[in-house]
Amino acid sequence: MTNELNHTAKEQPKKKRQAETPVEEKSTRWVQIRLIPIWLRIILVLLLFIVAGAIGVVFGYSVIGEGNASDALKWSTWEHILDILNGKQ
Repeated sequence: MTNELNHTAKEQPKKKRQAETPVEEKSTRWVQIRLIPIWLRIILVLLLFIVAGAIGVVFGYSVIGEGNASDALKWSTWEHILDILNGKQ
């Protein structure tokens, strides 16, 4: 009887596993539109550096150095600083 069961099990065709068919997806590309172009970002960053530097100079000259805030951005003040740095005074 066991031979018959084994024999009948062998006669049944084995079901092959069906290969899974890949689901076809439409490839959509994500395109991001920049609100601010890169060249404008670079200019904005440079302007922010200049503004931050000017604010730092005014703060340093008026608060730390105890001078007038308006004198910090005058050309005569910078000439004097450059003369000191170059050793002319």
